[in-house]
Amino acid sequence: MPTELEPITDPLEVPAFRRLLAGRVLGVLGRQILSVSVGWQVYDRTQSAWALGLIGLVQVIPVVALVIPAGVVVDRFDRRWVAVLTQLALAACGVAMLEITRVGAPIGWIFPVLLCCGAVTAFSAPAISSITPNLVPPSAFVRANAWNATTFELAAIAGPAAAGALLAWSGPVLAYGCVSVFALSFALALAGLPPVRVRAGHQAAADRAQELRAGLRFVLTSRFLLPAITLDLFAVLFGGVVALLPMFARDLLHVGPTGLGWMRAAPSLGAVTMALVTTRMPPFQRPGRALMLAVLGFGAATIGFALSRSFAWALVFLCLTGLFDNVSVVIRQTLVQVVTPDALRGRVSAVHFVFIGLSNELGAFESGVTAALLGPVGSALLGGGMTFVVVAWVLKRWPELWTVGPLAHLLPSEPDVV
Repeated sequence: MPTELEPITDPLEVPAFRRLLAGRVLGVLGRQILSVSVGWQVYDRTQSAWALGLIGLVQVIPVVALVIPAGVVVDRFDRRWVAVLTQLALAACGVAMLEITRVGAPIGWIFPVLLCCGAVTAFSAPAISSITPNLVPPSAFVRANAWNATTFELAAIAGPAAAGALLAWSGPVLAYGCVSVFALSFALALAGLPPVRVRAGHQAAADRAQELRAGLRFVLTSRFLLPAITLDLFAVLFGGVVALLPMFARDLLHVGPTGLGWMRAAPSLGAVTMALVTTRMPPFQRPGRALMLAVLGFGAATIGFALSRSFAWALVFLCLTGLFDNVSVVIRQTLVQVVTPDALRGRVSAVHFVFIGLSNELGAFESGVTAALLGPVGSALLGGGMTFVVVAWVLKRWPELWTVGPLAHLLPSEPDVV
């Protein structure tokens, strides 16, 4: 056991963190099953790239609309119970999807439920990500984020594979039932955590509007946080191919829902490999440089996937996209936790998630639109090539990101308003 002179560096020594980690696995399993099932069901019934793109657009709208109130809620109330309520709401969404499918309702009924899922995510993402820094000391942040990424990716391997098997065996009804069960299980795990009380800031908010804008202003004025988030936003916005996988699985590679499940799991297989390595290696001495090189690798792997004509090679390149993306995730999440004062973590996490949500969900819409115009292969090639343009632009706009030293040497910035 570490003494007072030996700070904790292994977050697994903290029981509450282990509980959160186990609960997150269940939550991610449910989310992955939901995502794969919706994508396959919508494309199988419509054969429309536009409909696939609409899945992402519908879910990102409430994330953007609710970013500011969600951040304030997370900073003003016990983050544990905010997270519990979101998981209960997600379980209700799973039941709604089950009923829509069971009664054979028109496919359009799925989209209002996805809108609700997006609203749930707007609150759950900043709440859950803000809990970790309250459970472990700063000396354990890097490894805690590596473990968060590792368990996420393990669940993201099992979830799509399970979804593919469920879809091939019995269709979406059972899959949506599993979504509700996993969400309820995560809620129970969160309810068992110790209270997460937010420390009051050193200065009261001048007015309500100023308080609401504090998280956004903090991100926009950060020397390193803004360029790191911007890099990820545009790289994934253009380079992500996840939304197109039902098209590749059904029309190009002809591997059906089971193959789709493994294709969705492949990036996570690469990511968990990298995450396990990260838990055993020292922190990056030049994290900004590693971030940019990882994004370049992500783009190159996306191009390789677009050109693949065999299922095996497609899996290999998808694994590589996950491997490179994991480097970005760990560096970016650690940077958010290191430079953000605790009194602002909920609002900054909410703003951070809007960027991530924009890159993933709006990227899915972009993929659907370009696939409708250029086909899935053309869309993936264009996206992979655009990541190189994004890295060049970020390097020119924020050259200091290339030379920034170890993240542990950075200190939280003092906000003007908390």
